[in-house]
Amino acid sequence: MYRAAAAAAILLVSRTLPAQTAGGLTLEQAVQTALARYPSVRVSQAQIDETAAAISLARAAYLPRIDAAAQVNRATRNNVFGLLLPQSTLPQISGPVLGSNNFGSVWGSAIGALVTWEPFDFGLRSANVGSAAAARAQSEAALKKTEFALAVQAADAYLTLAAAQATVRAAQAGVDRAEVAARSVKALADAELRPGADVSRAEAELAAARTQFIQAGTAVEMAKALLAGFTGGDPGQLTLAAPAFERLPAVRPPETANLAANPEALERQAAVEQAQAQMRALERSYFPRFYLQAAASARGSGAEVDGTRLGGLNGLAPSVQNYALGFSVQFPILDFVGIRARIAAQAATVQERAALADQVAVELRARWNSAVAEINGARQVAANTPAQVSAARDAERQASARYESGLGSIDQLAEAQRVLTQAEIDDALARLGVWRGLLGIAAAAGDIQPFVAEAAR
Repeated sequence: MYRAAAAAAILLVSRTLPAQTAGGLTLEQAVQTALARYPSVRVSQAQIDETAAAISLARAAYLPRIDAAAQVNRATRNNVFGLLLPQSTLPQISGPVLGSNNFGSVWGSAIGALVTWEPFDFGLRSANVGSAAAARAQSEAALKKTEFALAVQAADAYLTLAAAQATVRAAQAGVDRAEVAARSVKALADAELRPGADVSRAEAELAAARTQFIQAGTAVEMAKALLAGFTGGDPGQLTLAAPAFERLPAVRPPETANLAANPEALERQAAVEQAQAQMRALERSYFPRFYLQAAASARGSGAEVDGTRLGGLNGLAPSVQNYALGFSVQFPILDFVGIRARIAAQAATVQERAALADQVAVELRARWNSAVAEINGARQVAANTPAQVSAARDAERQASARYESGLGSIDQLAEAQRVLTQAEIDDALARLGVWRGLLGIAAAAGDIQPFVAEAAR
């Protein structure tokens, strides 16, 4: 049922939400498309189906067991005294020992049914159902963990592409300035107002700016390939619709968070509970098994007690009936050795999973603290970079004017242009750094919906 609902939701998303609108791919679309298409989600859903079937199997143990059998045979009737150890090869013969030994055969038939039911079991069946239910809960928690991790990875890939594109824009501006400077230097050199060596230096700076632009473009293509791995489609056709990333996020991260609600922590806790449920089932397995039994049967034979054989079809129809009602007890006394060892092993498993849950809690707290430090530092950097860009732009204008008037050198102009390009890159990445810090906060808290909602504003 869970898988059917999840599959219906995914199908609805995949049908109603295109991978990319005409204006570009939004962050929300990237996350939802990744959840709808990525194979790991379908793997987790199949595991939920498997554990749901295990619950039904465990509940079936409450039902009576009904065994029925029927047979027709043509066989000899020779019988001997003596014990025969339990085996599955030699057929059993009922009736007195006739003292004969020949190959004369008769018809035989049998039909019957046996109903067996456990009226009580000291909680074993309930513990088995609880163990199966805990396994399903763990599978569902694993699915939520998978979906959450996938959503975070898709959002991070989206931010990576946005950062790469911002770097390309700044690098392109640097190329444009270097081209203008190269033309200006050449004009001055042609007028013999500047030495010809300045032309070579200006062309070298232009080539360096183009190299930086090419490298930034390569980073964009790699980021597109990464994001397309989550969303599908052709990376070359991928464009973003992310106007929110041009500004700082307005939302402030919470000062505290319930990290125990993180899907990773919930999955670890579900694993602990599953191991504990298995332990309870093992602890209830060393008890006597009580059975109420009822049987009805009928047999027919073409052999008489005095050794004579009936001819024709005698024996093909069951002619002698029996019934039985009984109460039986089974207790495998020496099984306690193996069960005790299994309980000890399961106790170690419980301790291991509890330790892993504690380790995840510590790691989540460390991630939260790191994300808080990252976003605080990113906000300070983002508050400083506009002044850095403004100062660098003023310095570049002054260096250009001084060079054209003959008061400055080509080295000063080239340095001022490089500083401005880097300042513009730093400014663009600083804003995205705040967004990335906000994503880190959301990932540690276990809920990226506030981050997605802020990006959609």
